[in-house]
Amino acid sequence: MRIWSLHPALLDRQGLTACWREGLLAQAVLAGRTKGYLRHPQLERFRAEIDPLASIGAYLAFVADEADARGYNYDRTRIDRPGPAPRMAVTDGQLEHELQHLRAKLAARSPDRLPLAVQSAPHPLFIVEPGGIADWERVTDIVAGATPPESAGE
Repeated sequence: MRIWSLHPALLDRQGLTACWREGLLAQAVLAGRTKGYLRHPQLERFRAEIDPLASIGAYLAFVADEADARGYNYDRTRIDRPGPAPRMAVTDGQLEHELQHLRAKLAARSPDRLPLAVQSAPHPLFIVEPGGIADWERVTDIVAGATPPESAGE
């Protein structure tokens, strides 16, 4: 599950669609409608909010806004509570980490979108604060830029 802190305009078609689906899954988890993904680390920041369902709903509403701008038709009736919600904090280090992760994805599947992803911009729900990568983020060696160790059996 990837609930991007980056602005949805930076995502390619596949990324925007995945963001929508994964946001809906996160909403289902937060609403208690599913037993899967209960401990997913990316949900920690929404659970920490006063009204987690309003926060994920506002998040999804902004994703749907970007879909509308591109001429896509996302079913907004699937958003339980589309907001409003207080803005949430995200660190500049987290945004930069996500930008590098996104750039790797775009290079592989949508290189024409790479020029749009040269500078991080936050999703409209988030307000940027100084800091490093979030504690809930799972940093992989590949995304972090290090060479992964060779493993037996590969």
